[in-house]
Formats: sequence, C-alpha cells, structure tokens
Amino acid sequence: MPPRARRGLRRAEQRGSPDRRALSSLPLPAWDDGRIRLACDVSNWLRPDAETSPERLFCHCYARGKGNAQLIPGWPYSFIAALEPGRTSWTLPLDAVRLGPADDATAVTAAQVRDVVTRIAAAGHWKDGDPDIVAVFDSGYDLTRLAWLLGGLPVEVAGRLRSDRVMYFPAPPREPGATGRPPRHGPALRLADPASWPDPAAVTVTQTTRYGTATATAWGRLHQRLTARAGWTRPKLRDPAAADRWTWLVIAAYAQLHLARPLAADTRLPWQQPCPPGRLTPARVRRGFRNIRQALPVPASAPKPARPGPGRPPGSKNRQPAARHDIGKTVKREEPKKKAQLTDRLNNKLRAWTK
Repeated sequence: MPPRARRGLRRAEQRGSPDRRALSSLPLPAWDDGRIRLACDVSNWLRPDAETSPERLFCHCYARGKGNAQLIPGWPYSFIAALEPGRTSWTLPLDAVRLGPADDATAVTAAQVRDVVTRIAAAGHWKDGDPDIVAVFDSGYDLTRLAWLLGGLPVEVAGRLRSDRVMYFPAPPREPGATGRPPRHGPALRLADPASWPDPAAVTVTQTTRYGTATATAWGRLHQRLTARAGWTRPKLRDPAAADRWTWLVIAAYAQLHLARPLAADTRLPWQQPCPPGRLTPARVRRGFRNIRQALPVPASAPKPARPGPGRPPGSKNRQPAARHDIGKTVKREEPKKKAQLTDRLNNKLRAWTK
C-alpha cells in the first residue's frame, strides 16, 4: 500500500470517519487497454423490524422462485467499485452513499461518480490523454439522464436496458419542398422485436470459456422519446382547496386565450400551413398572445419588492404535523345494501325464535 494511502487509512481509523481520498490512492486494477472500469449498483441493508430506525425506504428484493419480488424496509446504499479483468470475485470498493427518503437517486449517483472520478484523477491514476473511464450501471438506472449529468467528465456510460425498451434513431434530413412539421425521431428500434433492428454499426464476437460464443451488436446515435408533463397536474398540491384554485386559474388563463382569438395574429412556424381567419388553434393564439399583452392596459399596480419569509429554521422540528387521511369513500349510505337488509331480517327472526 502506498504511504499516502496508509497514512489516510490510519487517520480515518483514529477519527472514526472514512477518508475517501485514501481509497482512491490505492492501486487500481489494470486492464490491457489501459482503461479504468467502475461498477455502480445499490445494495440493501434490510431492517424490516426496526420501527424506530429513521429514513428507511422500501428496498426491492428478490426471493426464491420466479417472480417473487418483494419490497422490504431497509437502508439502500449506492456503491462504486473498481472492476478487475477476468473471472474474479475481487472488486475494489471506492465509495458508498446511503440513499435517503428525499434523495434523487440519479442525481446522487451522478454526484457520487463525479466525486470518485475527481479523486481518481487527483491521485494520478488518470491523466489527460488517457482513455475515458467506463462506468457500468444496472438496468434500474436512468442512463440518458446520467450521461447528461456526467457531461464534461472523461467517463463513458454503459448499462443494461430492459428487454421491452424502444429507442429511436436520429430524424432524417428534411427533404426540399416538404411541408408539415419536421420529424423529431427517426425509425424505432424495439429490443423485443428483432425485425425492427437495422444493420448494426459494429458487431463483436468473443469466445468465452464459460458461456461459449458471445456476440455484441451496437448501433450509434440512438435516443429515447421524452414526454412532457401536463401543466394542470404539474404542481404537487396537498390541500384540495389549493387544487381548486389552481384549476380555476388555468380555466381563467384559457378564457383569456379564448377572448383573444380575434386579436391574435397567425404567428406560425415555418413548416405550418396558414390558418383561415377565425380558425386559429389555442397553441397559435398562445404564441401570438405576447404581442397582444404589450398593447393591453395594466389594471394592477406595480409589484412591490419583497423577499420570501425565512421559513422554519433548519434543524427544528415540525410542531404541527400534517394530518393523515384514509383513501377511499367516506360517505355513509342512507340505506344499507340488500345483503345487510337480509342479514338484519334473519337476526330479527332468530331473536324472536329464541324468546
């Protein structure tokens, strides 16, 4: 062990807290191509009976048998380890972070990988000009968002995908003279449908001693389709009265668009066809509403500068916890069901016979 790592581990033992820099200073496993390979995964510390332990989450676990997935309370930990080449049980754990109830797992993992890569570079294991570090993730991670959050780092993201995922190729170039909206996505590649697979960009065949012939097929520039969220249900409101007010605000805004139809100009995009007078869609009226608003009078006074309140001090307890409510119908029936009526009749007869 290098002297720097030995001193760091000794200081960590004395303080009782981990020294992550000491772990990064250890010699990393060497691969033939000179790359560093990191594996990221979550391991669960199950605590089903610890009712007094805080910050427990439902951990996804598999039991014996097919399809016996369970959710057991516990503490999930995100681990990052350096992998060794060949068939071996050895890995070099470099970092561990516990995921809390309020944590975004993808954001926490990205920050964890960024910290580990920074420490590896600071320890001299990676220098400018070296091959990028390969980070391998399981199928439960959002690989697209991880690749975006890890932008600027010398890291290549690799991970497993579910067998039913659908990916899309880039949109083809727009043909001259074409009308209509330009396409956003190209042909679809469905992992569950080999008939939708075009000719691959690269194919690698490897002979393994344990599994026989392994074939890796690759396509480039694939992406997934992202869906936008609706504006009405976007806010996460607790009080039903607040939801009612927000609903009416949306209705009032839509009413303004409805009234502005004869005033809005047809501000269309280059690929859109002109609309006849009086037939503008809500999207086009909304696009032209910014020009109408500049000519409208402002009945309200100028807003006064203000600052948000300080809120509850950090670390203080909430003395007024929110009430918990049951889910489902709570209205009592005026008349019992037929089965309950029949039961009451039988009970009355039984009481008359026993007297």
